[in-house]
Amino acid sequence: MLHPLKKRAAVLLSISTVAATVAAALASPVTAAPAGPADPAAQAPARAALRWTGCTTPRYPTLQCASLKVPLDHARPDGRQITLALTRVPHTGPASQGPLLVNPGGPGGSGRSLAGYIASALPKEVAAQYDVIGFDPRGVGKSEPALDCATGHFKPARPDSVPMDEATERANLDRVRSFAESCGAKHADVLPYIDTVSAARDIEALRGALGAERISYFGYSYGTYLGAVYAKLHPGRVHRLVLDSVVDPGGVWYEDNLAQDLAFDARHKAFLAWVAQYDATYRLGTDPAAVEEAWYAMRDALRESPAGGKVGPAELEDTFMPGGYYNGYWPNLAEAFAAYAVAKDPKPLVAAYERFGAVEPSAGNGYSVYTAVQCRDSAWPKDWNQWRADMWRTHAKAPFMTWNNAWYNAPCAFWPTEPLEAPDVTNADLPPALLLQATDDAATPFEGALSMREKLSGSALVVEEGGGNHGIALSGNKCLDEKVSAYLTTGKATDATCPAQAAPKPTTATRAVPASAGGAALHGLLGFRG
Repeated sequence: MLHPLKKRAAVLLSISTVAATVAAALASPVTAAPAGPADPAAQAPARAALRWTGCTTPRYPTLQCASLKVPLDHARPDGRQITLALTRVPHTGPASQGPLLVNPGGPGGSGRSLAGYIASALPKEVAAQYDVIGFDPRGVGKSEPALDCATGHFKPARPDSVPMDEATERANLDRVRSFAESCGAKHADVLPYIDTVSAARDIEALRGALGAERISYFGYSYGTYLGAVYAKLHPGRVHRLVLDSVVDPGGVWYEDNLAQDLAFDARHKAFLAWVAQYDATYRLGTDPAAVEEAWYAMRDALRESPAGGKVGPAELEDTFMPGGYYNGYWPNLAEAFAAYAVAKDPKPLVAAYERFGAVEPSAGNGYSVYTAVQCRDSAWPKDWNQWRADMWRTHAKAPFMTWNNAWYNAPCAFWPTEPLEAPDVTNADLPPALLLQATDDAATPFEGALSMREKLSGSALVVEEGGGNHGIALSGNKCLDEKVSAYLTTGKATDATCPAQAAPKPTTATRAVPASAGGAALHGLLGFRG
């Protein structure tokens, strides 16, 4: 569903510099406060308090780090312990509303750098009321043990994602089966405990470690589902709940991926229509259908001869998929498209792949956690014939990403752990929650927000009308940001509609999206498949 980060180094240069300076300081294990008789974490042994140490950066001069030990298996609190890496920006106001935990999604996204971003993006008077807490969920990043199932899984050029013949399908099946087998061989001891419910129980342990009666939570993308599961387990522990770009909890996870395929195709068409508006710049034609034809002609040509020996059809999809998350990348993608299709120059396309599509070394961890969580959270078809039939049917309507997305998730057809049953997050015991959703979001289609709103009694939905970005709060839309700030201050949530930000304009080839720009900085932290 919400693919974790195959983070691109160029996009994240300034952000990864921040993250590299965040070294988690060791701390003693801590106790979770009583959480209710149904929760195994309620029987956790008494523990000491967290020990925070400075891990400041130039951008986040008050950032602190700590670590927290939690049970690998919350049903056995005295058993093996694992470690979560934490960050904090302390509140500065005279009164505190307690901790605000933040999560960037994935599953598999690291949340340590997000704490500094959220604390700095909120108005000072709002941030001053909260201890903003970032954390790497179990298995992720600096938390220990960290998963990394197989190296080289995304090494270019991969087989064409669209299996037009038996040999191509077999090559892709061999890849994903090998990944699942490698994960089982390397991490058999922890895979049964890498799932959303276990991560939610970790949040409850963290609440206890923080000494807070209640916590607030701000989650993007997959983080909306993690927050909803925590709220289901511990509704009385929730102070504020902000869910941005909302997962459909009724489709976890196979059905959600099929819905995502359709939405990504529509968003890709929106990009191609934008390119057609600027024919004077890109010279690809004024008819969106003709521009689309040119894009698929490029894809066909790359099947025969990958650009730079790296960018074949699968890598091309990887490169243009980020445009479905954030339209700030559209000018750069259009330039690469035009250079290849019009000027017959493949170099900008290779550069765009290196920036947006290529896998950086740390991405093996994010993808490993992504598959571990999604494959464990709920049942996936084990019969490949069902996958094949569903994908071809969806591909006929949405050819842009259907098969690419299928292979991304296909290890779940061969996963070595048995699936759990996804919890029903329906909840009438929460304080009002605030949901935010763009109408044309590709990664979490709009219907998911409507479903979550119905399940969370008393919640409110703020809609970005005409927006297509994924992750919309604290990224430059003043209307949305005001709604979030008011809610975090007062706890009052009401339905509202905000206009989308203007679409980007073409830029020169030498200009990159500024890393400090709200949208670019946030989407660097959330990731493209996160």
